[in-house]
Amino acid sequence: MALIKECRGFSPQNGDDCWFAENATIVGDVIMGDQCSVWYSAVIRGDVNSIRMGNKVNIQDGAVIHCTFENLAAGQLGAKTILGNNVSVGHNALVHGCTVEDNVLIGMGSIVMDNCYIESGSIIAAGAVLLEGSKVGKGEIWAGVPAKKVKDISPELFEGEVMRIANNYVKYSGWFK
Repeated sequence: MALIKECRGFSPQNGDDCWFAENATIVGDVIMGDQCSVWYSAVIRGDVNSIRMGNKVNIQDGAVIHCTFENLAAGQLGAKTILGNNVSVGHNALVHGCTVEDNVLIGMGSIVMDNCYIESGSIIAAGAVLLEGSKVGKGEIWAGVPAKKVKDISPELFEGEVMRIANNYVKYSGWFK
């Protein structure tokens, strides 16, 4: 059974039809929607701020979702992590203190740093490093270190990759339920 742990008075919450691998870790102020999956060795750590995830979000093997400490009394605003609907976070990716709109693919081994904003229908390529404060426009593909826009997504790529992967992970998680 996954490690689901309270921290600072917050307990993780999830919607219907979610699946968590036995060694996944979900801690603190984490709220996720329906049909989400958290895979082997993935960590979602809402200990220092909040993490919000929409429906059909998959956090693949070894990925880490975290946020930045918020202490309003000390003037530290921190950075929450917000993931929209149909977001796929690839194997061993790191997503930290940022906002990701709906229908986004974050590739394997990529890093998305604090205060980034990724608009809907976008892809962050495998191994990309999105520097702090980067803004990815709607339907763009970003790649490289540091990541930069490389092109716009075609409708075929959007349907063939972004939506297919989100839907497949709902199916895959069903194999383990």
